[in-house]
Amino acid sequence: MKTKSALFFLALIFLSAEMNIAICQVFLKKNQSNPKASIEDRVNDLLKRMTLEEKVQQLGMTSLINFSKTPNVYGVCESPFVSLDTIAKQSAAAKKHAFENTRLGIPPIQIAECLHGVLAYGATIFPQAIAQGSTWNPALIKRMAGTIATEASAAGVDQALSPLFDLIRDPRYGRNEECYGEDPYLVGKIGSAFVIGMQGDVDLTINGIPKGKIMCTAKHFAAYSAPVAGINLAPTAVGERELRTFYLLPFEMAVKEANIYSIMPSYNEMDGTPAHANSFLLNKVLRKEWGFNGYVFSDYGGVSMLNYFHHIARDKQEAALQAIHAGVDLEAPNPEAYQTLVQLVKDGKLPEEIIDQTVRRILTVKFKAGLFEKKYADGTQLAKVKHTAEAVNLAKEIAEESIILLKNENNLLPLDQTKLKSIAVVGPNANQVQYGDYSYTRDNSSGVTVLEGIKNLVGKNTQVNYAKGCGISSLNKDGFEEAIAAVEKSDVAVVVLGETSAILSGLGWGNGPGKEESHEPFTNGEGYDVSDINPTGVQRELIQAIARTGKPIVLILIHGRPWSIKWEKENIPAIVEAWYPGEQGGNAIANILFGKVNPSGRLNATFPQTVGHIPVVYNYKPSSKGYYHQPGTPEKPGRDYVFSSPAALFPFGYGLSYTSFQYSDMSVSKKKFGKEDIQVFVNVKNTGGRTGKEVVQLYIRDKVSSVTTPVMALKRFEKIELHPGESKRVTFNLSYKELGLWNSEMQFVTEPGEFEFMFAKSAEDIQCKETVEFEPNQQP
Repeated sequence: MKTKSALFFLALIFLSAEMNIAICQVFLKKNQSNPKASIEDRVNDLLKRMTLEEKVQQLGMTSLINFSKTPNVYGVCESPFVSLDTIAKQSAAAKKHAFENTRLGIPPIQIAECLHGVLAYGATIFPQAIAQGSTWNPALIKRMAGTIATEASAAGVDQALSPLFDLIRDPRYGRNEECYGEDPYLVGKIGSAFVIGMQGDVDLTINGIPKGKIMCTAKHFAAYSAPVAGINLAPTAVGERELRTFYLLPFEMAVKEANIYSIMPSYNEMDGTPAHANSFLLNKVLRKEWGFNGYVFSDYGGVSMLNYFHHIARDKQEAALQAIHAGVDLEAPNPEAYQTLVQLVKDGKLPEEIIDQTVRRILTVKFKAGLFEKKYADGTQLAKVKHTAEAVNLAKEIAEESIILLKNENNLLPLDQTKLKSIAVVGPNANQVQYGDYSYTRDNSSGVTVLEGIKNLVGKNTQVNYAKGCGISSLNKDGFEEAIAAVEKSDVAVVVLGETSAILSGLGWGNGPGKEESHEPFTNGEGYDVSDINPTGVQRELIQAIARTGKPIVLILIHGRPWSIKWEKENIPAIVEAWYPGEQGGNAIANILFGKVNPSGRLNATFPQTVGHIPVVYNYKPSSKGYYHQPGTPEKPGRDYVFSSPAALFPFGYGLSYTSFQYSDMSVSKKKFGKEDIQVFVNVKNTGGRTGKEVVQLYIRDKVSSVTTPVMALKRFEKIELHPGESKRVTFNLSYKELGLWNSEMQFVTEPGEFEFMFAKSAEDIQCKETVEFEPNQQP
């Protein structure tokens, strides 16, 4: 009896202890989750209760796809490449587990790829980033990002691994399609609009992420997109002045103008130091100079690469030390090097204060993003917001504004539907959707092909004759005969050439290329770089064969990089650049071809004549185009080059319209100004017969400077719509600081002297210009 009584009392004590522990856990969770406390207090309260092991867990990443087998989520968890509905279910289960079944109840940050839509089945597929940049319309991209955020947030996503602030500087590089353009200001404005649309307005995100919005990640920091020989992950050969002038500026705009929450270092090295070990980039520039207060999210495998790829670390421990001292807060996609941090602290090789500092940054963004109060993903709510009619219409609108008319000889375009009895639609991308990389599919059932778009528009009154003609990279010409036959019995030929990019779920919903394109390798995307930028396979031979029929031809390009289309420019009457135009691409292209929409896209990257002309950009230095200025030809050799001109094939900012625009009456608020703002004005008039949109571009040139500066630099742009005969007075306001440079002492200064202000239709089509003088001592 006594034994039973003793056991009974022991049981009571044990149960009391368990209850006390449970009560304490609830107290701890409630205390650190008190939304009325300041974020700093909440972080401090939580941090002091964490063990070293719990702190290090916050610096790692898991995947939702493994949660059912291994129910662990901590710092960050990755959304798998499945349907939005499945992601939402997995998200709710994982976050519920983290909050209710872990000691401190710290929710993970759920991340997803959102470059041109959530990378998931069921999400809206917008045009690829390179197309977004060619809209020159930040307001449109802000709307798109807001729509993506709505779909993503409803599926439980808290942070997008988007957007890119890299510059297009080498068309051989496969990831050009993920970039907004070659100019730092254009990239900064488009990218910042994306961030604000996705995160929320800056006056709100200073305090936290609003409901229905998600955090953004600026990548890849820095100078990743100009690798030696155009090969992904190769070193970047840039000096500090070039780095600051071009490659860092868009990121600085994202930090200071858009308040971005996360930065991702790049894989490449600069001057012997990989970005994931570069304290100059992550600590000195990012945090100290710019005041960035978010967290640094490693690129996948970027920390471990310090050991096995770059060979600057002997092992994982040394890689972890290099990265965390350099300022990398979190290791993705899983804890490899950072799993050694606990032992490094215990061995006295790493102060725990460094761990606390990194954890503090991650906890701060978790609280600011409202993760402790955020409701779990709800399938019912998701169904209301995913792939809505408004989102699909927006995808079409962006595609329409991104499409660039490169050539229109004798006004072949727009096509007159009333006069066309038949039209040939041929080419490897004529009846195949292409979305670009970071897409979940390229199954035709997910979007509208060019063939389908044209059929939708012309209806039954026009005969549409289709033939594929050839593959994207195949050397097989067996389809030529069928394509030529289709063209010969048609009034006009629409030839759709291009590329195909790496996708993460294969053609349809399988693994790897599927039946519709069974032997076509990826030619674009991450890790798919090229040594030749001519049309791939036998595509040029196909269009040359079609040209010999004598029928009028419209060339449509659907791809992800500037191509060398010198022959096509010289021989094909109409050329349309569509990039990867998203799920409504076919309808958008048809609307452009038949004049339902007036093209308003402008080139965001210079087209080189050949691969040998690379790099070719508009903002080159004065000495870049040679000294002799005697360009040659094969028939008449010269100098700079012997057999060619160094000129661009199509310049930055270029694009034609179905109407015409006239610039006049340029003026400036002051011919001589000091440390103040200056206003620049110009009248723009639609002198044609159609309503159209014009991209007004303002460039500046520093006429004499202490270090060399580009021959011109984009400083402002605005897309305006004008009816026939309508005029608008366009005004741009610039600060004197925006005319500055990095001098010989690596100080950013605006030097006294003359500056040329230029309004232009493209970098090679200056409409009017004025010279002004900056004098620092000039009184405002």
